[in-house]
Amino acid sequence: MPYRPKSTMEQWRILQAVVDAGGYAQAADLLNKSQSSLNHAVAKLQSQLGVELLEVKGRKAFLTEAGEVMLRRSRFLTQQIEDLELLASNLNMGWEPEIRIAVELVYPKQILYRALAKFHPLSRGSRIQIIDTVITGSTEVILEHKADLVIAGTSSIPRGFMGEPLTVTQMFPVVGPQHPLALEPQLDLNDLSQHLQIVIRDTAAKPKDIGWLKAEQRWTVNNFFEALDIVRSGLGFCWLPDFIIQQALDAGQIVRLNIPLSSARVVPLSLVSPKEETLGPGSKQLRELLLAEHQQQE
Repeated sequence: MPYRPKSTMEQWRILQAVVDAGGYAQAADLLNKSQSSLNHAVAKLQSQLGVELLEVKGRKAFLTEAGEVMLRRSRFLTQQIEDLELLASNLNMGWEPEIRIAVELVYPKQILYRALAKFHPLSRGSRIQIIDTVITGSTEVILEHKADLVIAGTSSIPRGFMGEPLTVTQMFPVVGPQHPLALEPQLDLNDLSQHLQIVIRDTAAKPKDIGWLKAEQRWTVNNFFEALDIVRSGLGFCWLPDFIIQQALDAGQIVRLNIPLSSARVVPLSLVSPKEETLGPGSKQLRELLLAEHQQQE
């Protein structure tokens, strides 16, 4: 006799909404449903499974230990359903109306722009969204499938995803010529800890304090161009990509710091397709053009 599910996808989505929103009333507003209908759906789900998933304390609903396990599995299941439905939609349309590309800021975008210039005549009107990511923000975009194509630091690619190598960016520590560190013929990393460091804001919802953060005093900015302006003014030091700083170095507006064994950081970059099974034809075409551009660079 074929297996007949006891629960429905709608019940699991309601449970997820109640947990994410922090209670039945908040989830009801989010889903535009009555609170009583959500209570009934979750109660019926628990009865059908014979497992208590939620317990209410005050006005908030909390997961039981069993509920935490079941919720994690349910999220994987609902994501698969969403991917399946998206695949059907892509097959029906034949060509996606929008392509989202997430790009780690240490990647030289001029290569991407050349690929996009070749893609434009073939794009069939597809809109392009380019999303800047930094550090763990790249990991988050991949894990949450927020983009069709992701250019990320190889170390940021989470387990279970594969990346196609693209290029390598070198990061150098630099200061303005009038900065005290610029007068030192040789430094070590401990010397940096006494000075202001300019860092780039992590784009993840819950950023982690990782990277080359050697100074207690930090100023955080949104991109490398802001950081370069501050460094040029002599206010701090920053690790900046080679393709950003070359012109300023040639003009004598900044200088590289000499730190034996740490004068440069190498950042390998790769191309990831987080939703490979549902990747549309436009995204696949753009991916091939981008890979071809990098092959020409070699």
